[in-house]
Amino acid sequence: MNNKIILLSSNKFGAGNGELGETVLETFFTLLKQREDLPHAIFCMNSGVLALTDESMASLHLKELEDKGVAVFACKTCTDYYDVTDKLAAGKVSGMDHFIELASQYEVLTIN
Repeated sequence: MNNKIILLSSNKFGAGNGELGETVLETFFTLLKQREDLPHAIFCMNSGVLALTDESMASLHLKELEDKGVAVFACKTCTDYYDVTDKLAAGKVSGMDHFIELASQYEVLTIN
């Protein structure tokens, strides 16, 4: 998995019930952080940046992944739009040019 980056474009996993989607996203990151082969990076955009705030239980797991060496990024345009730049519990603010660079080097797994 270390040859992949995860593109998180929503603070929920899948369509349907929002509360269920948040739970499924948290479960995904709970299980992911237990693996030995972690992704190279996680890039959050659109409402995916909300998963990096204390408002989301997923932020705890994303912080742990970050502590394990996974680079975690938040789209600057998106953090500005949602006004959460100063509320990130995990990750660093980055630009779309950085995502394009990562996507040219690694396989992208998209979660929406």
